[in-house]
Amino acid sequence: MNTPVPPDPQPGSEPPPADGSGPEITYAECRQCGTLIAGLDGRYSCGVCGWVNHHSEGHRPLPRAEDDRYRTRGGDANRLG
Repeated sequence: MNTPVPPDPQPGSEPPPADGSGPEITYAECRQCGTLIAGLDGRYSCGVCGWVNHHSEGHRPLPRAEDDRYRTRGGDANRLG
């Protein structure tokens, strides 16, 4: 089996932060259909067959809601209904 080759970066795409704190685009082969897929920090979702890996398989912990700098005060301000 051939090793998938990630596509070239898009022109104008921003480089990751110098301190390494930003998410990293990673590539893998879909475990269900074999399509080359891209994800963030090792978390993948295949648009061809719908396969998704478990969030715990990522390369780093997911951020906590409390640490989200875009979260509105009060917590429920952006909920429907």
